[in-house]
Amino acid sequence: MKRVRCPKCDQYITFDETKYASGQSLVFVCPDCNKQFGIKIGVSKLKNRQQDENVDENLDNGQFGAIVVIENVFQYKQVLPLQMGKNYIGKYTKDNSIQCPIETTDPSIDMTHCSITVSRDKQGHLKYELSDGPSYTGTFVDNEILGKNEKRVLENGSLFTIGASSILLKLPEGSAD
Repeated sequence: MKRVRCPKCDQYITFDETKYASGQSLVFVCPDCNKQFGIKIGVSKLKNRQQDENVDENLDNGQFGAIVVIENVFQYKQVLPLQMGKNYIGKYTKDNSIQCPIETTDPSIDMTHCSITVSRDKQGHLKYELSDGPSYTGTFVDNEILGKNEKRVLENGSLFTIGASSILLKLPEGSAD
């Protein structure tokens, strides 16, 4: 099954791509906003979807690591790169410019749910600090909810939860834990 996103309201429409030949044009009508739009099977004028472009978890040494969103009923597996400074994590919505947007249908994830701040300690090693947004449902590390203004230092492989989604921190290869 494939899914396309309505260009007007950003909702997904799912269809079985095996019933159509490569290069065939399809027309959809969004059930939410009634917008009519077309696609061509096997052809994309836009950048690849996040799902298709971020499946590789192997990171270059020059990067600052990534978060790995574990696949569940609300979303597919996603690998979102981190950058130096504050990285806001939340639900993908059209025109939301956060650094780590998760494509999900999970209603318990806020648009700006939490953040990971990437910095360097006195020895020059990368340091990762997680803090809540503040969000409506909280951010959990080791099954403990983060308090207001609380920061938690994360290490390679640290697991944290936002809404119904579990997320792993993956440091770049060659970095000190």
